[in-house]
Amino acid sequence: MSEELILVTGVSGYIASHVAKLLLEDGRRVRGTVRSLSNEAKVEPLKNLVPDAKHPLELVEADLTKEEGWDKAVADCTGILHTASPFPDLMTANVTEEDLVKPAKEGTLIVLKAAAAHASTVKRVVVTSSFAAVHGETNVDAEKNYNEEDWTDAESPDLDAYTKSKVLAEKAAWDFVKELPDDQKFELSVINPVFVLGPPLMESHKTSTSVTYMSQIINRTYPAVPKLMFPICDVRDVAKAHIKALDLPEAADNRHIISTNSFWMKDVALAASKEFRQQGYNVPTCQLPYVVVWVAGLFNKTFKNHLLPRLGKPMKVDNKRMVETLGIEPTALDCTVQDMVYAMVDLGILRKAKKYKQVGSRAEVPPTANGEVEEGKKDDEKEKKEEEGDENKELEPEDKEEKKDAEEIKRDAEKEAPPKEGKEEKSEEQKEEAEAEK
Repeated sequence: MSEELILVTGVSGYIASHVAKLLLEDGRRVRGTVRSLSNEAKVEPLKNLVPDAKHPLELVEADLTKEEGWDKAVADCTGILHTASPFPDLMTANVTEEDLVKPAKEGTLIVLKAAAAHASTVKRVVVTSSFAAVHGETNVDAEKNYNEEDWTDAESPDLDAYTKSKVLAEKAAWDFVKELPDDQKFELSVINPVFVLGPPLMESHKTSTSVTYMSQIINRTYPAVPKLMFPICDVRDVAKAHIKALDLPEAADNRHIISTNSFWMKDVALAASKEFRQQGYNVPTCQLPYVVVWVAGLFNKTFKNHLLPRLGKPMKVDNKRMVETLGIEPTALDCTVQDMVYAMVDLGILRKAKKYKQVGSRAEVPPTANGEVEEGKKDDEKEKKEEEGDENKELEPEDKEEKKDAEEIKRDAEKEAPPKEGKEEKSEEQKEEAEAEK
């Protein structure tokens, strides 16, 4: 198996780089596509993913907006992991359906057509889709456990361009394979990750949606977090899922949701705060009152149309196929978040605070044998307890700042009075906050 050639499209991506790393560590031959071999910021780090790899990573140029280059990229490959996406930066303003939907669908079909042309060697293709193709509508059914049988309605008027592109691209893939003649057929498997967090491997990943989200939390871009729940998974679990979906017979012709669990945004902030607060990072853990989000919605359509309808609503996602079929045990949220922040600091994506203690990403530190704690870790835990004792004596400056932020949020909420319906919802929110405080 190690001598078979596996193609990873868009290999410099946040998820794809982890996929390639695992394959190389397993001694496999890997070919990766990049848009340009002259882009040193993305190409050079790829060469060092696994410095002692049995087979060096092979890189070729191929652009999803063009058919040129894909025949060469697919040639001699037995498996294809299509993780690439032609999407522009999602944080860029004014991203339209034209920017996303057509390129996503056509880019996927370009790769699949190349695979069909090389069906004599290509046995299976794994396509990276998204949970957005499972459920991407604004409204959430709190009683439903979303699974692989569910599909987002591509005609729903409340879909954003990204969600619509994911639905149509995945459906195009299934339809294409279904209609292939027997002499061009190959197996298809799809990975549907929920919101992906976890350590980036390259500095260039700083523009990814996931890394940008974590940067905003650690940098305290906002003084509080809204009461919003969404499913989260670890990027390393997603990478494992791609390889399992490529290898396991039972993974063929199936979708696979990759999810650790559903969490409130405050859970993510708390996971970061418990590890990094004592290291000098002032992570916001206050809950943003409903009324503040309501007022923001008067001026921001995204808040009004996509955030407000989901505030306070729980969400359940079924990860049974991930655990039972692919055999992947989800990584704990604390590990996902903390390893991610350490990696971001190591890569220079986040500033290194004065009290920062770690050297080297936690993602690269192997677990201690037999569960024993290393001496250095014992010292860290002892120092942590001493610092926590000091914090109990007197509020640190960041504690005072967070308290001040909470008071400002409360004052802002009192200034703007929403309609009667909004007041009633605010009242319920206040009751929930009061219960949480108790």
